[in-house]
Amino acid sequence: MATDQDFIDYVAEQAGLGERLTRRKMFGEYAFYVDGKVVAFACDNSLFVKPSAAAATLAPGLPQRPPYPGAKDYPVVDELLDDADALHRLLLETAALMPEPKPKKPRKARARR
Repeated sequence: MATDQDFIDYVAEQAGLGERLTRRKMFGEYAFYVDGKVVAFACDNSLFVKPSAAAATLAPGLPQRPPYPGAKDYPVVDELLDDADALHRLLLETAALMPEPKPKKPRKARARR
């Protein structure tokens, strides 16, 4: 089951990060980015935060399960969705621990025929 757009909009609203939080649709599901860093995934209308010391410290009791078949376990943040302050802090702390995104290589110009 793919994630509903209403769920994505709700997560973005609750996070309260404005333009710092972006999202990209991937294979019917979504990735959330804070300042260009992947911090969470929305899969089957659940929010999975990247495993990190932030999740272990700020929300140690979160259940864990894989967001998609074959993935490792991720903390499931659904119980924090109604606590905007906790969600906001968790996403920011997670982003602070993630590596900077790799610079994109410039596309090569296609040869004209």
